[in-house]
Amino acid sequence: MMKLSKSGVSAAVLAAMTWLPLQAHAGLFDDDEARKALLDLRAKVEALRVETNARLETKSDKSSTLDMINQNDNTIQEIAKLRGQIEVLANEVSMAQKRQRDLYTDLDTRMRKLEPREVNVDGKTAQVDPSEERSYDAAMTQFKAGDYKAAGDALAAFVRQYPASVYTPNAQYWLGNSFYAQRDCKSAIAAQQVVLKNYADSPKAPDAMLNIASCQTELKDKAAKKTLQDLIKQFPDSQAAVTAKQRLGGK
Repeated sequence: MMKLSKSGVSAAVLAAMTWLPLQAHAGLFDDDEARKALLDLRAKVEALRVETNARLETKSDKSSTLDMINQNDNTIQEIAKLRGQIEVLANEVSMAQKRQRDLYTDLDTRMRKLEPREVNVDGKTAQVDPSEERSYDAAMTQFKAGDYKAAGDALAAFVRQYPASVYTPNAQYWLGNSFYAQRDCKSAIAAQQVVLKNYADSPKAPDAMLNIASCQTELKDKAAKKTLQDLIKQFPDSQAAVTAKQRLGGK
């Protein structure tokens, strides 16, 4: 069956409306019934035209609607695709930011390890380098572990490398003790005398003098008594002075 376009149908209806009156005029126009039939026919043709146009309009609307639906589906697919790309990019940005934060944290940690920090040693507050503190702590760890030879070498190296350190008076004192622990009293006396000479205001000075007296006693040096007496005079309020008095025993 041939499909008519909207304009073709309109032309056909128009032709029918023109042709029918002519046929009626030829033999039926005088008859009232014929005129009535003609009017009915015209009405039916007009109704057919309206219905046909309406159907064509509906078909056109449906076609437009389908096109819009297809376009909408394509748009939704494009949006979904873009959304996926955005999620991938957002994830990459998040990971990059995390790596950057981790890098900054690691860098900050490393920088802090290199920065001097404030410490309090025997009531004195000072800034010390991390390497300085680590060297002292390592030497003292060896001393506490009973490795007096290694501790003595490490303490002697510390004193040479950090002569102005807040740890140096203590390092010198423990160097003397490391010699004493090895039964090297002469070296122990020499080390403790450095404490008295260079760090007389150190809290370790009274103990250094007491250790000198102890070494002198082991060496049967009569100077031990005088060292104890000097200790009591110079540091009367120290615990070392109390020990010195006990050793003198009222002598």
